[in-house]
Amino acid sequence: MKQLSIVVVNYNSKEFLENCIQSCLKAIRNLDAEIIVVDNNSTDGSKEYITTIFPRIIWIQNSKNEGFSKANNQGVESSEGRYVLILNPDTQLPEDIFEKIIPFAESKEDLGALGVRIVDSENRYRSESKRNIPGPKNTFRKLFIELGIRRKREGIKGYYEESLGEFEVGEVEILTGCFFFTRREVYKGVGGFDESYFMYGEDIDLSYTLLKSGYRNYYFGQSTILHYKGGSTVKDKIYYQRFFTAMEIFIKKHYRRPFYTYITLLTGLKIRYYLALCIAWFQKK
Repeated sequence: MKQLSIVVVNYNSKEFLENCIQSCLKAIRNLDAEIIVVDNNSTDGSKEYITTIFPRIIWIQNSKNEGFSKANNQGVESSEGRYVLILNPDTQLPEDIFEKIIPFAESKEDLGALGVRIVDSENRYRSESKRNIPGPKNTFRKLFIELGIRRKREGIKGYYEESLGEFEVGEVEILTGCFFFTRREVYKGVGGFDESYFMYGEDIDLSYTLLKSGYRNYYFGQSTILHYKGGSTVKDKIYYQRFFTAMEIFIKKHYRRPFYTYITLLTGLKIRYYLALCIAWFQKK
């Protein structure tokens, strides 16, 4: 068995993917590891370009865009590592990351998943590095905070986890799918990503599923990765449909009771969806 399998789902991101793989190769130089790329029917020549530069990576080619969840499950199913890292193509890893996180993971028998500190291309910390379970209150604030309808109040558990410092190490509830490190047997044991999610929300759902299965999720702020944050994502109508559909799936799956909360969340979600479309339309004007 290999020590580590890195699974990267690609869709028309060959330039980002090249840099990502380069950083991965440096990070696994001392490990028995493999890199698996699952391509969701890219049309930018990703396969020819990447496999020529990196002939030793494992390439899985889909004939259509299967979505993030299903493609990652494909990659994990084909993997051989004790540990699996789900990684976005628009990320870059530091060379010493596995020297730090693998010993930490080995010390945690109850490890569900592990995440690290994430920064953007301007070295700004990304709050989604560690989050709380979406509940009625923090979900409402998340949906409407950009519109200034509600402001954060002291003493209320927010959407993002702020009680743990960005450079600290400790337990958190929700981790991001751009860097999702776990044991392969744990990932497969809980069913992996729920394939009802095409894109977005699957990381929240899996983090929550791990917690409900008795595992604990950890944030390791002593390692930092670069994430270009949707470098290949265009925020158009399709993006908003996928994003808000993912949130709707989560609400229907986890918040059917009490009924009034369920209806309130769904109603708020629909309102926010149409507001997002309106804002996007006006911004183009």
